[in-house]
Amino acid sequence: MTESADTELLNEAVELTREAGQLTLRWFSDHELSVQRKDDGSPVTEADKAAEAFLREALAKRFPDDAVIGEEYPEEQGTSGRTWVIDPIDGTRSFVRGVPLYTTLLAVIDQHGPSIGVAAVPPLDEAVWAGRGLGCYHNGRRCQVSAQTELSRSYLSTSGTEWWPEGAFDRVRRTRDRESRTGPRLRTWGDGYGYVLVATGRVDAMIDPGLNLWDIAPMLVIVPEAGGCITQWNGSTTPSAGDWLSTNGSIHEELRTLLNNG
Repeated sequence: MTESADTELLNEAVELTREAGQLTLRWFSDHELSVQRKDDGSPVTEADKAAEAFLREALAKRFPDDAVIGEEYPEEQGTSGRTWVIDPIDGTRSFVRGVPLYTTLLAVIDQHGPSIGVAAVPPLDEAVWAGRGLGCYHNGRRCQVSAQTELSRSYLSTSGTEWWPEGAFDRVRRTRDRESRTGPRLRTWGDGYGYVLVATGRVDAMIDPGLNLWDIAPMLVIVPEAGGCITQWNGSTTPSAGDWLSTNGSIHEELRTLLNNG
């Protein structure tokens, strides 16, 4: 049986993530916010850099032997066998347009795999966190995924259908309930917040192709500890960049089949 996460380490991760998230609010809805473009065309702001720098400095002081991977700065090597993964603002496009559904993400991966995951939603004063073997919590209260068993009646979230492979959207959309002839309800503005919704049972699945490790790392703990299932579309659970699917578990394989050419 895999060793449970350290409760004190989880508490520290929650504290640091919330603090970094609060830092981003200094720039949120700032009409004079400067937005730059990275080499891949994605936006980055002073808020992204400041929040990640805050976390890196705090982690270096508290855990100097740990490795750190983040979106905005180069990887820092460690010797402890433990790695922190940072996404200071997951949903920067939402952030720069004043949409309050971006998240600040922090994760720990140790020698046993994903260990700790935290997703804070600063403008909404929400946070979801989990430790391996410790359960999943939403603002301090235990939370779990939905009980929906029918894909045709499910609510699905995504960050945007423009990243879906050709034909995948239509295959999912055509799933119909025999009685009402309705299909899954698709909602967007997903990013990290979509996983918060899955973990708290407010939507039944999050479909998210084209992710980096820092986008998905916390969810690899959060979703399973909430009772759900999270895999790449090919079924892999290895922490890495890729196309990811998170569900309540009941609709996972049916939805994964549809995403993989039906």
